Amino acid sequence: MGKRLDIINSGGSYPVEIEHGLRFRTEEKIRQVCPDATSVFLIADENAASHYLNDVLSSFQQPPHVIFLQPGEGSKSIEELQRVLTELLEHGADRKSVVAALGGGVTGDLAGFAAAVLLRGVSFVQIPTTLLAHDSSVGGKTGINHPSGKNLIGAFYAPAAVLYDPAMLQTLPEGEWRSGFAEVIKHSLISRSGFLEWLSDNVNNPRDLQDEALEELLYRSIQVKASIVEEDEFEAGVRAYLNFGHTLGHAIEAEAGYGTWTHGEAVALGMLAAMHLSRFKLQADLPLENVKELLENHGFQTALPHSFDHQKLLERMKRDKKTEAGNLRFVLLRELGMPELIPVETELVKEALKEVTSDD
Repeated sequence: MGKRLDIINSGGSYPVEIEHGLRFRTEEKIRQVCPDATSVFLIADENAASHYLNDVLSSFQQPPHVIFLQPGEGSKSIEELQRVLTELLEHGADRKSVVAALGGGVTGDLAGFAAAVLLRGVSFVQIPTTLLAHDSSVGGKTGINHPSGKNLIGAFYAPAAVLYDPAMLQTLPEGEWRSGFAEVIKHSLISRSGFLEWLSDNVNNPRDLQDEALEELLYRSIQVKASIVEEDEFEAGVRAYLNFGHTLGHAIEAEAGYGTWTHGEAVALGMLAAMHLSRFKLQADLPLENVKELLENHGFQTALPHSFDHQKLLERMKRDKKTEAGNLRFVLLRELGMPELIPVETELVKEALKEVTSDD
């Protein structure tokens, strides 16, 4: 049957469709939201393409030009952006062309940013192939990395549609399932929708979920994000709550070298640190040990290795987009489901880092 959400934004709205087998109807769905499209360009992650490109192409009467990306955060670079833009222009992209992204968050971020700046903006469609991309494909954030930090160059640019075929998740490696599930857990912690209880009751291993149950997981998690981005499309306020766990998470990713830790692994540790900070700063009564056990049960590392230099992590966190005038700001929890963006003293951050660092 499938599920659908319509995300309201300043430009109107766009659909998020979640349905097994949707990849075989890609052209039909693109034509529904972009009826005047002159051409379609597909930007595809090489791993996703090896499994699903032929399925997607089979839906087209005239196959689109395909631009391949190497997997991993290394593709979110100025050099790759320039290569993609050059190939789009050389193959005749015009103002009514559509750029579609087949892959995970890296592919969607880069392809979306390319669509945003090409000819001052062409239509963009997300075709996510990872669990993690249930978060990144919704909300219109696009961009690339800079040596100083993650996602520091980018734009808000909403897709024309998100076409999510959960069947394409079945070929994900275990680590990629885990990485995406961190964002699912994040949504459950910042929401009062009962999602955390639903996860506890229904999900022992997200990889074991069958068709309707997996669609329900994606729907519930995307629904949390949708409710926030509709209220604050351009991150002027409450949308920052979606960065729960990301301040330290992004610092870990950058300090380790992009691709060494998955995004979800880093965010999981970031969430634990933020919960410690919530206790220190807000005297919040949080089930920290229960959340830590939940993460460990799903295979997450919950202790920061001693190889990470705390001072270097602090320096990276001070370059986070939420930082103001050099002052660190974190998304903390007053209680489960009640996030808040709050300035935090450096000494408290140091204490939280000690709390999540391995004793070994």
